[in-house]
Amino acid sequence: MADLPRCRHATWADVDRWAERLADRVRAAGAVPETIVGLTRGGWVPGRLLCDRLGVRRLVSLRAQHWGVTATPDGTAQLTEGLSGPVAGQKVLVVDDITDTGESLALAAAHVADERPARLETAAFLHIAHSKFVPTYYAEEIPRDGWVWVVFPWNYWEDLASLAARAAKLGRGVATVRETLRSHCGLDVPLADLERVAETVPIR
Repeated sequence: MADLPRCRHATWADVDRWAERLADRVRAAGAVPETIVGLTRGGWVPGRLLCDRLGVRRLVSLRAQHWGVTATPDGTAQLTEGLSGPVAGQKVLVVDDITDTGESLALAAAHVADERPARLETAAFLHIAHSKFVPTYYAEEIPRDGWVWVVFPWNYWEDLASLAARAAKLGRGVATVRETLRSHCGLDVPLADLERVAETVPIR
């Protein structure tokens, strides 16, 4: 049986709403940072959007990568690239797109703390209630029993390829895969998008 999770296809309108809500919460706390650390790859776009809304000019990166099965609420995280710039003595906000297990953001925060920032806070667009790590700020909470694989705009094609490959185990053909994604994942994607995916993923 293919491993096909329920999905939520996030739109750019969702992203804009989450970014605005997070920025409002950071401002309301009187905690606008001097430096934002975006976790690559998922937190890079959210970090940049928060820079824009909060008037923060300094954005650095830190890469935390998940190992194990993608789109399941377990697995481990590992830092694979260090900070791209110094944060010592800075008021820092570490940003990711989602806290699922929370391991990536927890690991990143611990790493940044070792660099002795003046203040360290964390933020995520989405926080799943079963996460072991709760960010300082989040825009939306997903209930523990409402776990879904969130397909963000910045990883749409990557996720679609992965999901389509899984769906093809239940029956090949672009139309068949499309219907499988719709019925099993709740993900309704254009046929043209799956035709594009079929150029590199064996789903026909």
